[in-house]
Amino acid sequence: MIITTERLILRSWREGDAADLYMLARDVDIGPRAGWKPHDSIAVSLKTIRTIMAGPEVYAITDKRIGTLMGSIGLRPMVEKGEGEWELTFWIGKPYWGRGYVPEAARAALRHAFTELGCEAIWCSHFDENEQSRRVIEKCEFTRMPELDHRDSLADGVVHLLRVYRMTAEEWRERHG
Repeated sequence: MIITTERLILRSWREGDAADLYMLARDVDIGPRAGWKPHDSIAVSLKTIRTIMAGPEVYAITDKRIGTLMGSIGLRPMVEKGEGEWELTFWIGKPYWGRGYVPEAARAALRHAFTELGCEAIWCSHFDENEQSRRVIEKCEFTRMPELDHRDSLADGVVHLLRVYRMTAEEWRERHG
């Protein structure tokens, strides 16, 4: 599956992406914000591609013009929440921060989720101190669910506040019809 936007191509991960993934995911400012340890080798990145990134709705975010790997965005069913409830996850490499790439990718993923996958609701969350993810979630017009906020730990082992958001298919259709 390939999803295109004005500036991006969201495509399946390839084993050949391992070196580029490592160059982005080794940054100490990337993984810990999302709850995972920075990669310490290309082998770790390759294993991540073969396991975590191998999901059917996990996409490499790439530059449409030159194909550069920039980050990842994914959708996964949240069985614990009920049928039709999915989670949106994302991260982008530090060289691409602040350019609107993640909101662009997230809007495309949401459109795909609600129009092609038949999702009833999409959840997402961020650790309290992750302002970049908060801004992405707000730009995508998710509804804050403060009653569901809870404490969780990052890869650093420290407990942080996790802020929770949700968007229903009905809300999405009202905004984007």
